[in-house]
Amino acid sequence: MSLLEPVLHSEFLRAIPGPLIARLESLAQMRVFQPGAVLFVEGNSHPDFHVVASGHVRLDMLVPRRGRVPILTAGPGDVLAWSALVGNSIMTSTAVALEAVKTVALPGDQLRQLCEAEHEVGYHIMRQLASALSRRLLATRLQLLDLFGEHVPALEFTSNFGRPGDPEC
Repeated sequence: MSLLEPVLHSEFLRAIPGPLIARLESLAQMRVFQPGAVLFVEGNSHPDFHVVASGHVRLDMLVPRRGRVPILTAGPGDVLAWSALVGNSIMTSTAVALEAVKTVALPGDQLRQLCEAEHEVGYHIMRQLASALSRRLLATRLQLLDLFGEHVPALEFTSNFGRPGDPEC
């Protein structure tokens, strides 16, 4: 069985053409994490990009005066530690396994080198990463609306163009 088999039909990999999957297969490693295990820590370097094969992972951020705050739960098919793929291996959150978790890990530096050397692979990987980050951004926006939606006052500004709006945008 292929190491990528558990995630081949994930949102991240399903749009990548079959012949390109073989190139990714050579980099893939299955990782297993027990409940409560820390996959990576906010502020620390982490070399691998992960696609969750099974289980759920909580992402936490350290918030001043509040401590660790859960910001997202990732499940099968979701990507983790994408910073390792784009050349910044410093993690922006801490990932904790909520149950037994399996991921397919791809070394960020090797995957990035593959994307740079083989532009077709790079195009598909970066397109899928952009799609995954777009979904993550939407989820974050929805959380903010839920958290602050009833408490945000309407802004009464006039922009430099004589139209209502936020002059900072």
